[in-house]
Amino acid sequence: MRIAITGGGTGGHLAVAKALMEEFDKRGIKPLYIGSERGQEREWFKEERGFSKKIFLPSQTVVDKKGTAKLASLISTAKLTKKALKILRENEIETLLSVGGYSAAPASFAAILAGIDLYVHEQNSVYGRLNALLKPFAKRVFNSFMEPYDPYPIRDIFFETSRIRTEIKRVIFLGGSQGARQINDCALKLASKLQKMGIEILHQTGYKDYERVKLEYEKLNIKAHIFPFCSQIEKKLALADIAVSRAGAGTAWELAANALPAIFIPYPYAARNHQELNARFFAERGAAIIMKNCDEGAFLDIMERSPTEMSKRLASIAKKGGAGFIAERILKKE
Repeated sequence: MRIAITGGGTGGHLAVAKALMEEFDKRGIKPLYIGSERGQEREWFKEERGFSKKIFLPSQTVVDKKGTAKLASLISTAKLTKKALKILRENEIETLLSVGGYSAAPASFAAILAGIDLYVHEQNSVYGRLNALLKPFAKRVFNSFMEPYDPYPIRDIFFETSRIRTEIKRVIFLGGSQGARQINDCALKLASKLQKMGIEILHQTGYKDYERVKLEYEKLNIKAHIFPFCSQIEKKLALADIAVSRAGAGTAWELAANALPAIFIPYPYAARNHQELNARFFAERGAAIIMKNCDEGAFLDIMERSPTEMSKRLASIAKKGGAGFIAERILKKE
């Protein structure tokens, strides 16, 4: 079967694409990849050999634009859909899997026009605008937050480095692949107190805020392990005993697979409030804590508690083999 994967833009979408690419590779299938020149795709996949081809189109978002800018984006998407249709036909693609994000639009619309089987992975607890449009045309939509609760396509390495946390010796601050100033400021606010408690700090800052955060730690005379981004984040998670994180679906499920308890500070401007809804899924199961802001007293209280119960509940929620589950259904055309 000739398969193409499309979508991306942010790390959450791309992590799903990577997990599914690896799963198809195990079955002797190298999928074609269609992404955007404007997202993180090139950075993520520049060394990747698992795709038969990697094609990057100048696709752009439509939903956050108005007036003539929106009209220009719609015209651009229409032109790129025509180009994607040619790509799908030239490569004799039989099945397209969309992992979401604005870069999935041209190839997804092209698949519908060509009558190619379309599968969609909706990573969040609420449908994104593009996936809501695609849903009526999709052969199947996979989702882990809604019934029947399909297993999330998490890479095996997050399970392999999993452990039940029994005490908090290290905390990791995660702003997602693009960083989060709110979480960065929270880490700096708590740093001195955490040091006094003997808790080490791991901190993913994002590229834009790295230099500022690094300088602030130096001013505080705190030896935190800081980094802008890590393509092997599983190694960092394995060292930590609790995470302070945004609640993007990919990150949330990777934390679950690693049995790493989390204090979620959802991004307040996320589309359709999906980050808070993602976080609630875990919090309602006693597997995470939600905070809207950096409440110093509440944070330090959590750091003194045992993380064992949350860690065990996370380990019971995340299921291994999500990518394999999706790959099998696609190959069986279910």
